[in-house]
Amino acid sequence: MASCSSDKNGDRVIFGIDNDVKLGAQVSREIDSTYRANGQLLDRNSSNAGVRRAYTHLDKMVSRLLESGAVSYKDEFAWDVKIINDPENLNAFATPGGHIYVFTGLIKYLDTEDQLAGVLGHEIAHADQRHTVKQLQKQYGINFLLSLILNEGSGEMQQIAGQLAGRLAGLKFSRDYERESDDYSVKYLAATKYYACDGAAGFFQKMQSLAQAGNVPEFISTHPNPDNRIAEIQARAQEAGCSTTPQSKANYNQFKQDLGLL
Repeated sequence: MASCSSDKNGDRVIFGIDNDVKLGAQVSREIDSTYRANGQLLDRNSSNAGVRRAYTHLDKMVSRLLESGAVSYKDEFAWDVKIINDPENLNAFATPGGHIYVFTGLIKYLDTEDQLAGVLGHEIAHADQRHTVKQLQKQYGINFLLSLILNEGSGEMQQIAGQLAGRLAGLKFSRDYERESDDYSVKYLAATKYYACDGAAGFFQKMQSLAQAGNVPEFISTHPNPDNRIAEIQARAQEAGCSTTPQSKANYNQFKQDLGLL
């Protein structure tokens, strides 16, 4: 059932949480179908023991962030995470309803688990704060999104959902949404007492080094202004008084090795 509410950024949300869940599930099915057909969606039940171990590791990371106490829809959303095998793609994204996708290119390029946790926290926040559905609502309109849900299963709607799914990885959010997701990433990581709470800053520093070398990753093109964001994330971590000591690289290197990225 549709509902109308607003958040602190003044956005009206004409979507009930149940519709986030339904839309996310439908779009996620189309994303899975596309990448599976291309042989890029890694199966968590793969015969490859390394891939299975990698999923166990990634699931544990997501679980730690969800247990932060700051995720509003921890029990309502799916919060499943899937790995897409594309070594050249340094990106991650989330659908409405908490379906998270991470590309192997991103995993390979990052140095520590803290940096990846920072990205995961950022994407969890986009879904949990309903940024994704708000942005889609702005771009496509409420009637279009509701039609996807109400006509689930029709060939036409599957095609449209597939087109929508293909655009999520490059979805551009407002500066306010990006700042809010960065802030929540610090909160999530701090509460785990396991990760350096400014892990997202370490991620942006890595992305910035690529951009300065003239190789602009897709994540930077859709998540701009790394300079300001690094400083803001570090300032937020200082205000929170949380640990900024990164984890040992050993576990993360094992994770990458399990995926054949080392």
